[in-house]
Amino acid sequence: MRIERYLQDSAARDGARTAIVAGETRLSYARFLDLSARMASTLRVNGICPGDRVLILLDNGWQAAVTIFATWIAGAVICPVNPSSKNARLAQIAQDCRPAMVVAEARLAHLVQNTAELADIPRLVTGDAGSFDAAIEAEPLVSEALPGTDLAALIYTSGSTGEPKGVMLAHENMDAAARSITTYLENTASDIILVVLPLSFGYGLSQLVTAMLVGATLVIEKSFAFPQVIFEKIRDEQVTGFPLVPTMAAMMLQARDLDAAYFASLRYMTSAAAPLPLAHVDGLRAFLPQARLYIMYGQTECTRATWLPPSVTDLRRGSVGIAIPGTYAEVIDEAGEPLPAGAVGELVISGPHVMRGYWQNEAATRQALRPAPHSGALRLHTGDLFTADAEGYFTFVARMDDIIKSRGEKVAPKAVEDVLCRMPGIAEALVVGVPDDVLGQVVKAVVVATDAALTERDVMRFCAKNLEDHMVPKLVEFRDALPKTDSGKASRRLAAEPANTTGSIA
Repeated sequence: MRIERYLQDSAARDGARTAIVAGETRLSYARFLDLSARMASTLRVNGICPGDRVLILLDNGWQAAVTIFATWIAGAVICPVNPSSKNARLAQIAQDCRPAMVVAEARLAHLVQNTAELADIPRLVTGDAGSFDAAIEAEPLVSEALPGTDLAALIYTSGSTGEPKGVMLAHENMDAAARSITTYLENTASDIILVVLPLSFGYGLSQLVTAMLVGATLVIEKSFAFPQVIFEKIRDEQVTGFPLVPTMAAMMLQARDLDAAYFASLRYMTSAAAPLPLAHVDGLRAFLPQARLYIMYGQTECTRATWLPPSVTDLRRGSVGIAIPGTYAEVIDEAGEPLPAGAVGELVISGPHVMRGYWQNEAATRQALRPAPHSGALRLHTGDLFTADAEGYFTFVARMDDIIKSRGEKVAPKAVEDVLCRMPGIAEALVVGVPDDVLGQVVKAVVVATDAALTERDVMRFCAKNLEDHMVPKLVEFRDALPKTDSGKASRRLAAEPANTTGSIA
């Protein structure tokens, strides 16, 4: 099924139900569909044809949601880009995807104009200085029957190299992922889901898609920069679903005198973008025992891969769960063969939710999507090391590229980070390998401390009590905040750079 059908079907079921809450704006399903259809008409009038790419450079808000669905109604492909992206990245993406139109924030009009690859491309601009209001005054586009096999989205991910790659997701890929996710989250039209994660990234975009599938209400906030504002929004809107990333969890748990009553309406929380330290898992569950915590693992290339049923969290500590419904996952060796329970190998994913490949990048596609040795079926190679137990529960070990080799021993950064996050006085931590002439690499910890008196020696001593010798950090660097990607995830690659050249780019 095509994703715009979600909105059309939900509007047909109950057009008066609130679909979007964004600041002071509240859109019913009927109004959301009407605005999207009107903007789709404007896109067509401006020459957008099925299959064209529309580059979306918008903050989280109702305009972004309307633009996304308008693009799909017009039969085009969304290419959402975080508006905090710098000129070089924007130019790379534009050169790669060759958009037919840009929809941007008014404040970014100069950035678009100064990006040579975008300067001559038609654009709509939000705000008083732009043309967005006129775009939604057109006559609604009459819905057309378009195939679900069409490309729906190009979502660019930088990966470990920093070079953007366009993940190609067809409507049928996104549909398979959304139906699987809403099945295990037990989403219904009565859910009110809050998203502060960028709609330009897979985890944030999936909140919009799944909400529209079940006819739920989506509360859109621009960011988590002011946590107290978000907590009040959760209380005031009676939010039932709260997707978060580890940095957000850390900020919640650090908040002084935070009243659990703000979160009384929460039915569930999810964590998917990066491994959630066990200390954060325990802290969230203790603080909000009524809210089920769904620990998940996924990649942009497949949206989601595993989920841990909340009922077994205590029994499966550290696990990211089992394969999501309708999909298959296994741990393999270098020859592509399944490994026995407990062995460390690469996780591969199969199912209808797996991407088509990387846009105009056959080499990267061949590396990521490879045939299984015997069946020949294509599998997504995640590049992540996992173990699996006899019951099919998976545990993340490390990114293959992140493994630190010190004194001939392999160190998984997450194992060290889990210990660091248990230390009193530490809010967040990242672990990286630093070249060493004698040891090959040494372990370096980059930490955010809540205790100003904490010293490097204190950290090393705590780690020495809880880790094997070769895993104990030899270097400790204190920072005010971990460097982050545009999506809000802590970046190991940026943390490995000198402190004065990094910092949050969220």
